[in-house]
Amino acid sequence: MSTVRVENIKKTYEKGQVLALDDVSFEVKSGELFGLIGPDGAGKTSLFRILTTLLVPDAGRAEVAGLDVVKDLWKIRQIVGYMPGKFSLYQDLSIEENLNFFATVFNTTVAKNYHLIEEIYVQIEPFKHRLAGKLSGGMKQKLALCCALIHEPKVLFLDEPTTGVDPVSRKEFWDMLDRLKARGITIVVSTPYMDEASRCDRIALIQKGKILELDTLEQIIARHAQNLYAVDADNRYNLMNDLRKNTEIVSAFAFGEEQHVTLPPHFQDEYLSAFLKEKGHTGIKVRKIAPTIEDTFIKLMLENQ
Repeated sequence: MSTVRVENIKKTYEKGQVLALDDVSFEVKSGELFGLIGPDGAGKTSLFRILTTLLVPDAGRAEVAGLDVVKDLWKIRQIVGYMPGKFSLYQDLSIEENLNFFATVFNTTVAKNYHLIEEIYVQIEPFKHRLAGKLSGGMKQKLALCCALIHEPKVLFLDEPTTGVDPVSRKEFWDMLDRLKARGITIVVSTPYMDEASRCDRIALIQKGKILELDTLEQIIARHAQNLYAVDADNRYNLMNDLRKNTEIVSAFAFGEEQHVTLPPHFQDEYLSAFLKEKGHTGIKVRKIAPTIEDTFIKLMLENQ
């Protein structure tokens, strides 16, 4: 059963001059943790604003819990929780005041629904009198999630919730999402961080307003097998230039201190070492590797240019 259904959604800005979403379609199953993965400007926020009834699509239709995002906007607003990418709570109110305010907006109380947020709120409760504007990134994140959950939503939309947050807080946040999912809440989350794709049941890779692939992480990687190598040498700048000038090479991109190089399927492992020796490189290291989701995303981007 699908909780979120998107059919051929299109959205443009600046009188049709800027295409934000281009014929986007997908479904999110009930109780699923679904990830929308892509860089800044890919269309993630536009899509979230449509699904939370803050924007009207130019074409296509979308449903949340069987309700139309245009016709049934007031009903949808009562059953979804939305955490926008930019911290949007009242910075001159305290943690406690923000939470009470949002509970009142949804005609409930913190006491009534405290069980929904208890596990998260206990981590920030010692600072409940601190103004929201004075909180750290991780604490703002937890407060925003509490405010999005206080009315017991059926669907939770989280737009880049871990952007600008330290690695420890990022992990804690995803652990919290796993526990929320276990309660049966359907969660749709967007992120530019490819490593977070592994925490989702299924993902959609999005770039320039188009869905490039949609499936489990493992299935997407398996469908786009690559003859991939990690390459390093003493002079990394010259290494990068020589690899990118070689027309026999499919692609070469920097990954940390190494270059990830894709060769045509029929090329032998020795090709890269021989080529780099011919170019005068020293300290050459070449090893065959399994593609990651980052490698797969780059491959899909090149194929869809």
